[in-house]
Amino acid sequence: GVIAKVLGDLGRLGNRETPVILSVLVLEDLSMAVYLPIITALLAGTGLAAGSLTLAVALGAAALVLLVAVRYGRHISRFVSSDDPEKLLLVVLGLTLLVAGLAQQLQVSAAVGAFLVGIALSGEAAEGAHNLLSPLRDLFAAVFFVFFGLHTDPASIPPVLLPALALAVVTAGTKIATGYWAARRAGISVKGRWRTGGTLVARGEFSIVIAGLAVTAGIEPSLGPLATAYVLILVIVGPLTARYTEPLATFLTARRRGRSAPSADAEEFPSTAAQEPHEVA
Repeated sequence: GVIAKVLGDLGRLGNRETPVILSVLVLEDLSMAVYLPIITALLAGTGLAAGSLTLAVALGAAALVLLVAVRYGRHISRFVSSDDPEKLLLVVLGLTLLVAGLAQQLQVSAAVGAFLVGIALSGEAAEGAHNLLSPLRDLFAAVFFVFFGLHTDPASIPPVLLPALALAVVTAGTKIATGYWAARRAGISVKGRWRTGGTLVARGEFSIVIAGLAVTAGIEPSLGPLATAYVLILVIVGPLTARYTEPLATFLTARRRGRSAPSADAEEFPSTAAQEPHEVA
């Protein structure tokens, strides 16, 4: 959501590194299908057998939906596709609600279920749905942060600001390193590698979900304000790193090379001691 908006605003949707960014985001979202059932079972205090069963059901459901999306995505797209925008919108939203609801019932995140629906759609159906849902995406993103703000107490943020800043610095560094490494593996240029890493910084939505689970379970109430401050920092810093990481890295690299290179005078007038032969005793 946030990263797609940043890429669109910066006009980078057609860049070579964009598929790498989207691939990393896909892997992150899929990993939540594994992580969220585990953390939910741990917070609920269930036993090993019950927790293992919950995890197995969640993984099985996610794998089944992913298999259907990959193998039968064309048939689903053909069924959903329509020349009537209203019909297409209603069918896509209905299918998303159905799959997301089933995923939530099976202890899988509803967001992961909706994400798998997006994977299943392709071709004309995906293009038409993208054009129809783009305004809704921006609207729901705004509503999400409004709802987020309604549950935020400004007085609770200053005590956790320093830990949130530390977390933001660490995770931003690891995001940049991950993006750089993934782009290098894909054969992207150095500038594209830095753009990839800087764009991936703008994340943090799932932190709210995880912190909400912990607060609801009554384990650590301070996780709520900490996640709030952390996400707010990344929401502000993320677009800045997406825009300026590559120019800053290029500037620092050029400056470092300039310091390590020999001066022009040394190149033009080399040392006479080096030119003159050593005297033979």
